[in-house]
Amino acid sequence: MPSANHPQPTLIHVLREAGAAIRLFDMGRRVSKLTGELFERIEQARIPYPLPFLHHAWIGILIWHPKQPEQNAIWFLKLPLDEQGFLVQAARDDLVQRLLQNAVNAKSGALEEDALKDNPFAFKPDQDKMAIFHALAAQSTGVSASSYFETAQDYINGELPLDRWTDLALQGLADLVVRLDDKSNANALAARIAELPLPALASISTLLEHLVPPVKVRDALSARLDQMLADSTTDPLVVAAVIRGLSNIQDEHFKQREVLKVLASKHALEAEVIVAIATRCSLALQAPEVLQPFLERLAAGKAGQAGFSRVLADLMFMPALRALIMQAFRNPQRSETLAAAIGEMFGQSFGGH
Repeated sequence: MPSANHPQPTLIHVLREAGAAIRLFDMGRRVSKLTGELFERIEQARIPYPLPFLHHAWIGILIWHPKQPEQNAIWFLKLPLDEQGFLVQAARDDLVQRLLQNAVNAKSGALEEDALKDNPFAFKPDQDKMAIFHALAAQSTGVSASSYFETAQDYINGELPLDRWTDLALQGLADLVVRLDDKSNANALAARIAELPLPALASISTLLEHLVPPVKVRDALSARLDQMLADSTTDPLVVAAVIRGLSNIQDEHFKQREVLKVLASKHALEAEVIVAIATRCSLALQAPEVLQPFLERLAAGKAGQAGFSRVLADLMFMPALRALIMQAFRNPQRSETLAAAIGEMFGQSFGGH
């Protein structure tokens, strides 16, 4: 056990001591890069985890040994957070102890993927996140795109017919979207979005949420969203996917307009659509003029009371939103439907207080 004079080493320290180079990614709401310095501060409980999702920190760690590539590994860790959003230290210490023991046990002294075997903190990301993770990992370590990338490029360039979307591999599309800083890829995708079959549009949009789409791609997605919202028969899963594709754009006013557009449509009553807004566009919800109609749609929506309570419990875990939601709850203009949903939620969760 570490003593006061010899505190528990950080996870980053253990990995570096094993001679590994590392890249860290948040794998919660979306896949994004984390710096080692930031994560050390999180580990030392100096700052709360900045991107909590379902009360956990979801971390992807790419570990590679430039001189010994056979020892490269990928770990996915799900670490619990306390009520303030800090890493639960006991869980972190337990993980570090397991890794240290693994290092002692390994003949070469190198950490291996077996370190996570039967580990309670390990998790497996869904397919979309795994594809983006591999695409970003390849890009950040200078490795070529997958063999599926060329087919994805051919498709968006119009060299394959639209109905050949079934030929596209998720990994190829992920490789494409992480390479949209290449103007030819961005221009080709922007031009193709208007006519993409819905399954291809949904796949590409879902992957785009992990990147900041170029302006041309953003505008093409927005125009396609207008078309879909005008059609009440559009599959809500595709509407939700396009919302996700627009969720990481940097122009918050643009994003707020897109969210309001969706909230004004009947599609906002669909569980998949309102959850996409809640989980992916939480920054847009910090604008009171967006938050109020969001709460109204959530209360009236098909997700019911259970969906209302679950979505709000997650949003209220974010300090920036908690106060704004409480303020919106007290809005005298709120509907009876919203008032009833609030009463039901607080009665269940807080014993009527």
